Amino acid sequence: MPKLIPKETIKRIKILRQRGYSLPEIKKEIQVGYGSVFRHIQGIEILPEHRQIWHSKRGGSIKRMKIAEKTAQEKAEKTVIKLSKNEKLIFLSALYWGEGNKGDFGLSNSDPKLIKLFVKGLRELFNITEDKLRVSIRTYKDLDKNKCLKFWSNITGVPINKFVSINVLEGKKNGKLPYGICRVRVKKGGDMLKYMLALKDQVAHLF
Repeated sequence: MPKLIPKETIKRIKILRQRGYSLPEIKKEIQVGYGSVFRHIQGIEILPEHRQIWHSKRGGSIKRMKIAEKTAQEKAEKTVIKLSKNEKLIFLSALYWGEGNKGDFGLSNSDPKLIKLFVKGLRELFNITEDKLRVSIRTYKDLDKNKCLKFWSNITGVPINKFVSINVLEGKKNGKLPYGICRVRVKKGGDMLKYMLALKDQVAHLF
């Protein structure tokens, strides 16, 4: 239950907001929690004479956010480009741990980036060729079947005529699963499955 604060404090919060104070500025000025400030500034309009200052503050916040995002992106790129083959193998095992099928060496997901990463990992780290990949698609009646098939063919690099199964299910998934679900399995991948599970067990003891 939110902590009650005095009416005079609430009034002060609203006045500061009308004057263009940001949430952190109000918190610092009045010494109350972010939740209390946020709750009481809802619907409070900035007075016309303070809007220019308010907009300049918002612009500064957006600029800082973009700088932070760019810094994080550059840092991430430098980290990933240095990954060794063994580190990529460990990452692939962690991915399989979270999303892979437990009965055979395969993975099902609706996220195209995840599926593409998995397939590229198989090709780069295990030299898996197209003839060893088994792609299955699950789509829904309210989705464009041909569009879904072309999409997953482009993501996996496997021709549509090589897909092992295409299931069209009842239900409406447009907006939630715009291209349905793709399952990628490796033919005779038992040894790879054992290796991924062994890596997973070793990774589990890292921390």
